[in-house]
Amino acid sequence: MDLGTLDLTDLDGFANGFPHAVFAELRRVAPVWWQEPTEHTPGGEGFWVMTRYADVERVARDHTTFSSQTGPGRHGAGGTILEDLPEGIGPGVMLNMCDPPIHTRIRGMVSRGFTPKGLAPLQSVLHARAEQIVQDALADGGECDFLITVAAELPLQTIADLMGVPQDDRHQLFSWTSAILDFKGRDLADTTAEVAEAGIGIRAYGAALVADRRVDARNDLLSTVVAGGLSDAELSAFFSLLFTAGSETTRNSIAGGVLAFMQWPGEWERLRSEPSLLAQAVEEILRWTSATAYNRRTATVDVEIAGVAIRAGQKTTHWYPSANRDESVFAHADRFDIGRAPNPHLAFGQGLHHCLGAPLARLEIAAILAALLEHCAGFEPRGSVEWGRSNKHTSIRHLPLQLVAR
Repeated sequence: MDLGTLDLTDLDGFANGFPHAVFAELRRVAPVWWQEPTEHTPGGEGFWVMTRYADVERVARDHTTFSSQTGPGRHGAGGTILEDLPEGIGPGVMLNMCDPPIHTRIRGMVSRGFTPKGLAPLQSVLHARAEQIVQDALADGGECDFLITVAAELPLQTIADLMGVPQDDRHQLFSWTSAILDFKGRDLADTTAEVAEAGIGIRAYGAALVADRRVDARNDLLSTVVAGGLSDAELSAFFSLLFTAGSETTRNSIAGGVLAFMQWPGEWERLRSEPSLLAQAVEEILRWTSATAYNRRTATVDVEIAGVAIRAGQKTTHWYPSANRDESVFAHADRFDIGRAPNPHLAFGQGLHHCLGAPLARLEIAAILAALLEHCAGFEPRGSVEWGRSNKHTSIRHLPLQLVAR
């Protein structure tokens, strides 16, 4: 591989899924590598690329040295994507783009609801919904776009309930978030009329829901943060982030997991014969799919990683799918193995920004897997998988297949 021509901001390199072979080579020859800016790079500014498990974990844990919000010389701009966002748009108001004490204040308002104890009452609801979703797909003959018909439905229904969104509106929000997150036909930092319309739509929807909760508080997360005194900008960012994160990443993990079972059919048979491996299978799906591809940080001081000097103010990126295939941590890392143990994957990040919804995502994946085990002997392809064109999310847009009934 010619590192001189490698461009991780050219989204064509991600249009067929995450390019694991490219990152395996980076781990081998340049684990901390400087991406020079290209015609595709937002702001014309290069950035550091961390690909090995130990370095990704170090950066993710050290929120003091590697800021999610901003850094020296950025005058408030920053964030967790490659494009610098101005303060108040993302940095300083959106939970994943805040450092303490802002992050501590916002997360503290809702974190209890996402603990295993807080989610316990949801388990029976999740399993009942998963059963219905799978049975409905089989009732139509079993041939479906699995991403749309099955994988997206449980996370969508669940986050709608948690946020107080009427179920009838969930598919409109799905459409908006999908348009925003997929870069089909555009470069990073570019926009289109469809993307602009989707952004306006989700912000207006969130604002209307916030206004309603100010006069009619309910038992949902949005009412909690409205009562907590968040600013209008923080409330808008909270709604957009949680609805998007609560539906997008988990549906990709579910769809990517079933795609893995299609590619490794022996593992599906193994799970059918050993259902006690369900929890381990969930963890392997999370490692294998790594739905969030990278997170960006900004160095706040001069620091050295793996012998490489990083200067204060420079952008760094840490890549979870690469860390989760690091051969020094995971034996036979390129094998999908539902019995893998231990499995210390970083799919949910680490440290301060460890994914708030991790316990919920695990429950949702387990519920869908349990329903599929109960009703499906296997899966057969009915067309090609269509990946989202993005280096930020390892996303599946369409997965045509046949659910084979038991």
